[in-house]
This record gives sequence, structure tokens and C-alpha cells, in this order.
Amino acid sequence: MSVTDLVPPTEQPRGTTPQPPTERRGSRSAASPTTVARWSTVSTPSGPFTAVVDEDSVVLASGWTDDPDYLVALVHPTLRPGSLEQIASLGEITDAVIAYYDGDLTAIDDVAVRQQSGDFLVHAWDVLRTVPAGEPVSYTQFAERAGRPAAVRGAASACARNAAALFVPCHRVLRGDGGLGGFRYGLEVKRHLLAHESPQVDSPDRGFAD
Repeated sequence: MSVTDLVPPTEQPRGTTPQPPTERRGSRSAASPTTVARWSTVSTPSGPFTAVVDEDSVVLASGWTDDPDYLVALVHPTLRPGSLEQIASLGEITDAVIAYYDGDLTAIDDVAVRQQSGDFLVHAWDVLRTVPAGEPVSYTQFAERAGRPAAVRGAASACARNAAALFVPCHRVLRGDGGLGGFRYGLEVKRHLLAHESPQVDSPDRGFAD
């Protein structure tokens, strides 16, 4: 299937019209239209979870949807593949997702991810991966961790523009008053993930059905 003409949307509920991406200074030329990415979907207690990986088996995009085109639209133009190939399993990546839902919350930590944008967003995504499961932070705290305490809007933008959900755990960032804030895949998914990760909650939905 061709995905060359898709445009990355910002964080928003499914069914809304994607907004054009903000081009970043110093970005590379668009990816080759002959680049092929692979994708696979696994059923989880939070809904169908799909990951798209490049030719090096590095995650380009992921989230709670069964629509790979939607995910590829989130990928920066310099990394966006020209076509997609569905496979039954992504091997260690799929295994990590299953292990996460089975209770090994750190199983996703070492999954390789590739995203491209401006320097602050790339750094902020790296910082997001250091936020432990069960220890959510506020957008202000996230900005402080990223080294720019005044850049709360920038921290929120990093969450909104994150293409690799779960592996880059933007669901672990909350509003200052403890509210859930936004989430591309819906607040019910975000609430479920936080409950699953909470050390004080033995979620009845933890794990996969036989």
C-alpha cells in the first residue's frame, strides 16, 4: 500500500482532520519512496496495538489502532516509508508488548525507536523514556527533566507529536492538577495504562486472555 502522500497529524482523537506538520530547520530530504516498512498488530487489554518498523527493525511509529496508514502519517517525512508489508509478528518487539501487558513493565524499555524533529523534541523524547512506570510526572516536571523548565508548552508538544506511543511513554505525563490531559488514543486507554503501571493497583485487566 502506498503511504507517500500521508501527512502527520498532531495529537488528536481519531476521526478528526490531520493538521500539516511543522517543518524543522536542518531536516533531511524526504525518505526514498522505495523504502519498505513492516507492521504487525497484536490484541491487548487496551485495544489493538500496531507497530511499524523500518528495515533495521527499529520502531518508527506505534499505537492503539489497527490502521498502519494512520501510524505512518505520524512519521517524520525524512523517515516515512514508501510502502508497507504486514507480517504476523515483529519478533522481539511484539514479545515486548506482550510481556508488558503480562506484568513486565520494563520489557518495552530497550525497544529501539527512531524519530526525527528539532533538537528539543528529539531530546524530550529521549527524556520521556527515562520516566519509570508507576511514577508519572506533570508537564512542568517533564520540562524540568528536559532541561528547559520554562518550556512547558514544548514538553506538551513532545507528547503530542510522539509517534512511538508506549515505547516512548507519553502516557506517563499528566496535568499539574493530576488530570489526565490529552492522549492521541483516547483517555480511556491512557487511564488503563496508568492503572496497569500503578504499584498500588493489581489491575484485573492485566495480562492477555487465553
